[in-house]
Amino acid sequence: MTQKPIRTDADLAINGAPPALDFPVHVGRPNVADRDKFMWLVDDILDRNWLTNNGPMVCELERRIADYLGVKHCVAMCNGTIALEIAIRAVGMSGEVIVPSYTFIATAHAVSWQGLRPVFADVSAQDHCIDPEAVRRAITPRTTGIVGTHLWGGTCDVEALEDIAREHNLKLVFDAAHAFGCSHNGQRVGGFGDAEVFSFHATKFFNSIEGGAVTTNDDALAEQMRLMRNFGFSGPDTVSHPGTNGKMTEINAAMGLANLDAISSVMDVNKARHAAYAAALDGIPGLHLMPVKAEEERNHQYVVLEVDAAFPYSRDELLETLTAENILARKYFWPGCHRMEPYRSLQPNAGRKLLVTEELAERIVVLPTGPNLPEEAINVVGDVCQLLSRRAAGTVLSDNKLRLRNVS
Repeated sequence: MTQKPIRTDADLAINGAPPALDFPVHVGRPNVADRDKFMWLVDDILDRNWLTNNGPMVCELERRIADYLGVKHCVAMCNGTIALEIAIRAVGMSGEVIVPSYTFIATAHAVSWQGLRPVFADVSAQDHCIDPEAVRRAITPRTTGIVGTHLWGGTCDVEALEDIAREHNLKLVFDAAHAFGCSHNGQRVGGFGDAEVFSFHATKFFNSIEGGAVTTNDDALAEQMRLMRNFGFSGPDTVSHPGTNGKMTEINAAMGLANLDAISSVMDVNKARHAAYAAALDGIPGLHLMPVKAEEERNHQYVVLEVDAAFPYSRDELLETLTAENILARKYFWPGCHRMEPYRSLQPNAGRKLLVTEELAERIVVLPTGPNLPEEAINVVGDVCQLLSRRAAGTVLSDNKLRLRNVS
């Protein structure tokens, strides 16, 4: 690990100096909390010779997740996208479904993949989650459902969305891919709306390599989704419901079980990393770390930085500077689902009603974090940001010029 001082323009890798880190650090690098336990579970799977089809590992993971989240049912799936598609179909959405554009593209695709039309609603500038008032404005006679996305470990305005759903007889599903282990008004995410959907992809702080789940307190809905994930089979030779192949394998469940045992320690590390970033970036004009509600449970999976006009360089210029130092920060969720295909062509004027979404997409930086992140990386981010801020203020003297491309 290279730890160079970053005090002047000449120290920056973008100006030709060596990178601060001698290997790249990424957002969402996979966690394997207990490799020995995982391998022990894999040996057990191979000895039992039961690799898929609702095996004992999957059943145990479902029980433990339901207990952890305080819900009646957890239906494990092969990934979060299939889980969302099955949930959308199972609750009976049709026609138009209101979704945020400021979310991962899978949220919109899951709606579209079911032959439905995603209608994009704007988000709140405070929490970046779907704005209930924007949802109200988007409702038409063809609207049958809402998919809200809990972002950054925070949560939607659950109560407002549930009120809207009841008032207009709409189905309500939450994409909770960011919110595993998080709480809303003291209750863990998992039991809100008709169903909540989780991703256990390798990039999530809690992962099963690939995987996902739908949680619900609705007995009939849970049973329907169990049929749907296994081709509709209700017996060895009986198909009683349309279905697909959405089953989680035993190997994936084993990784989930191993990681679930260590989830508290991973969250503690994430919390410490977030606090270190807050200290490193404190007081820099134009840079604002997304606040975390101390009274709620948070997984601290994402360190989210907003770059505003008070910072002398654009978000993309900051990213370019950090990338040169091997800090591979990311812009999320740029440019917004409504500016990606096929929605860009199908709804070319959607951006006119998504002003907050478009602004956030140009300002947000997500920084690397997690147990695999070297602590030195946080110091590098802080030093780079401090230097860029001071340089614009004229307190850094150097003959070199920061060579950053202009971003329109």
